[in-house]
Amino acid sequence: MTAPVVFLMGPTATGKTELACALAERLPVEIISVDSAMVYRGLDIGTAKPPPEVRARFPHRLVDVADPAERYSAGRFVREATEAVEQAHARGRLPLLVGGTMLYFHALERGLAPLPEAVPEVRAAIDAEAAERGWPALHAELARVDPQAAARIRPHDAQRIQRALEIWRVTGRSLSWWQARGGRPAPWPLTRIALVPSDRAALHARIERRFQAMLDAGFLEEVARLRARGDLDPTLPAIRAVGYRQAWAHLDGAVGREEMAAQAVAATRGLARRQLTWLRRWPGLVAVDPLDPRCLERVAAMMAPLAGNSAGGAASNEQGRARRAGGAAVLQSPASGGVPRASSGAPQRALREKNNQE
Repeated sequence: MTAPVVFLMGPTATGKTELACALAERLPVEIISVDSAMVYRGLDIGTAKPPPEVRARFPHRLVDVADPAERYSAGRFVREATEAVEQAHARGRLPLLVGGTMLYFHALERGLAPLPEAVPEVRAAIDAEAAERGWPALHAELARVDPQAAARIRPHDAQRIQRALEIWRVTGRSLSWWQARGGRPAPWPLTRIALVPSDRAALHARIERRFQAMLDAGFLEEVARLRARGDLDPTLPAIRAVGYRQAWAHLDGAVGREEMAAQAVAATRGLARRQLTWLRRWPGLVAVDPLDPRCLERVAAMMAPLAGNSAGGAASNEQGRARRAGGAAVLQSPASGGVPRASSGAPQRALREKNNQE
């Protein structure tokens, strides 16, 4: 029987990373990040990347694997995540893929259609047109040649508009036509667990508090260091990440600090809304409320038999050790906006300190 894989999915600011670390205290899992911003080195505070002391104890695969000047793609993610899953299985561990980049989860589960290679000259021409006409105008052009793709892509999503138009101009076929050809689906049995908060207002409050904590931790200074490199600009995917593009505009002098913070919080809430929309349409999900004090126990109970399949009984040994040590019960913290917190363990304390949740 093929060894299993677990997806731990959810919108931003629902405590996925902390929950994953709490699960790793109990079960023989290997954490694989599914986050299109955490892949970039130097994007630390604004991505809520787990701090070094946590990653030293619980390594996270696919974190800090790309330079911000690179364009990390869903195709590269599928290749690297597949390799990480196979390596985890070879070590007898259960791969736990954790994150909120739903496109990456979808690409890994369903497979990617074989798309044409990039053509730098065509991309450069599209970028030049965007500089003159604006990305919304190019989005309108895309809507004429590929209405299905245009319906999925936002008018300011430069990377996806560029790629869809590039494919059309190079091949004379739409992106939707190519994608309909399908790809190779994931070869492993998948268990899909989604953190879906029952109280949207609590999630929104958590997002606002978390961004303020990022500012207090030096987020603007982090973005200033990225700007000082001299080889980065707002067209790159790393700099277009939520929070980073608003901070970049502020440091450009386009908006004040308060307006920047309001825009970043609004953009993060919009991201959470889109992530929840993905999850509502995802077949075969098991939804768990991160505001439920039993969240950790429920998820651990679902994963324990799977970990046993991967590790040949190591899961039960780890569970016994955790129970003897007092375990790590999920608590409802009034200050955390409903994010699950573990009551024991240095990794959880480090995450709370990083995010100003104490």
